[in-house]
Amino acid sequence: MANSKSARKRIRTAARNFERNRQYRSSSRTLVKRAELAILAGDQDVAQAAVSSAVAALDRTASKKVIHPNNAARRKSRLIAKLNGMGQA
Repeated sequence: MANSKSARKRIRTAARNFERNRQYRSSSRTLVKRAELAILAGDQDVAQAAVSSAVAALDRTASKKVIHPNNAARRKSRLIAKLNGMGQA
């Protein structure tokens, strides 16, 4: 347990930030999963819309420093590669 006043405050701050960041992280994961399922379903229009919303959510999450920008870029790249490979599969 923290002994100093500032350490106790950091624990409270970290808990508050964790709760706020969890919403962004969870929603972006959900949208990425929906996009991947839409790609597997094979409907091009639905998949395009789902990928677009997932990319926007990842950008929003990265801009708020919830995830690292490179992490968001990697996830977007993989998602778009799956979308582009949808026609060949």
